[in-house]
Amino acid sequence: MSEDGFEGLPGLSEARLAVIGLGLMGGSLALALRGHCVSLAGFDPDPRVLCLALQEHVVDRASPDLSEILLGTDLIILSAPVLAIPEVLKSLDQFHPSPAVVLDLGSTKTQIVAAMADLPERFDPLGGHPMCGKEKASLANADARLYNEAVFALVPLPRTSDWAKGMVLDLVATIGSRPLWLEAAEHDRWVAATSHLPYLLANALTLATPGEAAPLAGPGFLSTSRLAGSYTPMMLDVLQTNRQNILHALQEFRTRLEDFERCVEGEDFETLANLLQESARKHEIFSSRGV
Repeated sequence: MSEDGFEGLPGLSEARLAVIGLGLMGGSLALALRGHCVSLAGFDPDPRVLCLALQEHVVDRASPDLSEILLGTDLIILSAPVLAIPEVLKSLDQFHPSPAVVLDLGSTKTQIVAAMADLPERFDPLGGHPMCGKEKASLANADARLYNEAVFALVPLPRTSDWAKGMVLDLVATIGSRPLWLEAAEHDRWVAATSHLPYLLANALTLATPGEAAPLAGPGFLSTSRLAGSYTPMMLDVLQTNRQNILHALQEFRTRLEDFERCVEGEDFETLANLLQESARKHEIFSSRGV
């Protein structure tokens, strides 16, 4: 389909949206978008989630029937687990016969963007990953402010139209996030270090700490180990789909950890001080998010 064809779709304020997956991320996004589009429909396989979504007015209508939710929608937002998103993409051809923009929220991008490339021509896909969340998943923890001030990574395909880019940028601005355009491979390398490695380190720290030390677990330990409480099935999907980048990040971390171990073991506190000062300076970069 030509870009002119996609430009026949309405803007965000006139669009009908479908959110596929009403967990923490999908639910929070729906809450943030309330009042900024014509209608919001939500799909989830769990009847209890659908009941809560309607009860709390997260969406206008909800159903476990994907065909019912997709009917007539202009923007389809995929907030399912990472390994489920390619399967949902395969079903779009069957359940959505008209043009639509497709945006995903998956934590890894290479496999999802590759699956998006196989969508029929009437779909206008764009990969996305908002850099926000909580260690406690589920719709019950959804928050309309979750996306506020978050970086929202956007990964276009060669086929992504300027119309779709503009519509999604409107969405990102509406929820208070900041867009960052990346290629899929670059995105996955970066998040391996800034998101997936910290998750594994939080788990390693938790496992290495004696349970009897719990009374002395202060803010430092709790903040450093917080990610160990993340929803395990979701994180397993992420680890499987970014395996090589995560292995590289682990190797880099192991090298640095060995540097600290040598300094402590050899009582080389001068070198240790230099390493700590270097780390403090670099931490400033991440604190300001490179700005």
